[in-house]
Amino acid sequence: MKPENPVFILALESSCDDTAAAVLQNDKVLSNVVANQLIHQQYGGVVPELASRAHQQNIVPVVDAALKKANINKEQLTAIGFTQGPGLMGSLLVGGSFAKSMSLALGIPLIAINHMQAHILAHFIDEEGFDKPEFPFLALTISGGHTQIVKVNDYFDMEIIGETTDDAVGEAFDKTAKILGLPYPGGPLVDKHAQSGNPKAFTFTKPKVPGLDFSFSGLKTGILYFINDHVAKNPDFITENIDDICASVQHTIIDILMDKLKMAVQQTGITQIAIGGGVSANSGIRKTLMEAEGKYGWKTFIPKFEYTTDNAAMIGIAAYHKFLTGDFEQASVVSKARIAF
Repeated sequence: MKPENPVFILALESSCDDTAAAVLQNDKVLSNVVANQLIHQQYGGVVPELASRAHQQNIVPVVDAALKKANINKEQLTAIGFTQGPGLMGSLLVGGSFAKSMSLALGIPLIAINHMQAHILAHFIDEEGFDKPEFPFLALTISGGHTQIVKVNDYFDMEIIGETTDDAVGEAFDKTAKILGLPYPGGPLVDKHAQSGNPKAFTFTKPKVPGLDFSFSGLKTGILYFINDHVAKNPDFITENIDDICASVQHTIIDILMDKLKMAVQQTGITQIAIGGGVSANSGIRKTLMEAEGKYGWKTFIPKFEYTTDNAAMIGIAAYHKFLTGDFEQASVVSKARIAF
């Protein structure tokens, strides 16, 4: 039930290398601003120390831009939500410290948010043309650092029923891109090449992992050996076959995800499937999940593209639902690189 007076929440996200701020009025997004950190491209991955420094430079202008775009001033804010974890400790501390300071200065509630729960709750943003799942539903959260199947019973009653035992799915995409000589971040480039390739051109072995858990380290190694063997015979192998290689790798990864999802549906009897996390922006995964509606009778939920990658709007919607229950934090709350679900 929505409150009588509008609730304005400023949300901050700084778990990795994106500095983000959003303003929500209840469950509607008024602004969602993200500052990307391009400095990491030359290193082929995120450098934690550089990330935290960039957050310090970006956070004030990003918050200012979010407030201006929402057309409200800071005195109108009802509460402040921030990412408590998981993530890079230095990055989390910047967002957390800023949120605490602003909360104290304005005398408004402080709300700590679990980044991975926020990816799931992004589905509850009031966005025209996008349906909201009903409880209970299954969430597939896939990103550079996480791969999880979550049984969602309520807004903050979530149970991880399957997760990766080693590397995350996003890492498998990025590692493949690195092996192929594609620049960082490589995952979206693998997706782009895959759209022009034959997904059945090459075969990669799918790891055998019991239950609903995932493993991607063996697949990464298999791709590396496959490329090395073929390049040894033909130095132009990657250049000549990059579209087909990307399509085949992507097809294998999607197969792995879908096998586990089908098993989760069978075990739980839940046919509502929602995806979230940066890798859910992948066109192949989105297409396959949409096709699953007709093929398996599922109801699938895919958030608006800008709410899939790390953003503050998802932190804001999670903070809004915590606000409704009065779940606030003291200024002594600590950021956590690892945090219980």
